[in-house]
Amino acid sequence: MRLDRYLANRARLSRQDVQRLLAKGRVQVNGEACQIMDLEIRVFDRIELNGELLQAGKAAAYLMLHKPPGCVSATQDMTHRTVLDLIDEPDKQDLHIAGRLDFNTTGLMLLTNDGQWSRRLTQPTSLQGKVYLVETEDEIDPECVEAFAKGMHFRFENLTTLPAELVLLGPHRARLTLHEGRYHQVKRMFGRFNNKVTALHRESMGPLTLDAALSPGCYRALTEHEIAQI
Repeated sequence: MRLDRYLANRARLSRQDVQRLLAKGRVQVNGEACQIMDLEIRVFDRIELNGELLQAGKAAAYLMLHKPPGCVSATQDMTHRTVLDLIDEPDKQDLHIAGRLDFNTTGLMLLTNDGQWSRRLTQPTSLQGKVYLVETEDEIDPECVEAFAKGMHFRFENLTTLPAELVLLGPHRARLTLHEGRYHQVKRMFGRFNNKVTALHRESMGPLTLDAALSPGCYRALTEHEIAQI
């Protein structure tokens, strides 16, 4: 919500009153006087008017988790352990997942309470690359490289996948870069070659790479630099 609208609604002020108070520097946002009427206000901002606290501001949280296998990418599940069960933080119920992983897929997962930040990371138009290590039951057909790069048509959704980069690392191992996240996409793409994916591990999302020091099931807060990269 814009600052002027927030003040008008929260303090029951007229537009003219809001303009006057802003011009006089009587409004503080995050500890500093603000005169920008159309400033976008978020739940993380501290808002004061004439020294009176209108909004305390919620602490923003950005976490990197090394997701283990056998864990649901959800905040609640009646049957299985969820990624949120691995988090020991106050107000963890406010967190949501930026980029889910399948039940047995491991690797980088990001959790935050900042919806704008997570949308910048995951929205289709951002084209943020997601890098996976893939292991397969049978040897990987070299023709996969060209097929993945061209894109594959998924009849169920009636769409063609975006070009994906596949780098062969061994007979049964490859590194795959996707720019989207379709349902069971990696398994379905290898399934076109009748090859079963036996292990899938996400290494990175956009500029963020899984911290090698994080053991499966462990997490840490993102650094300011990491947060600012998205």
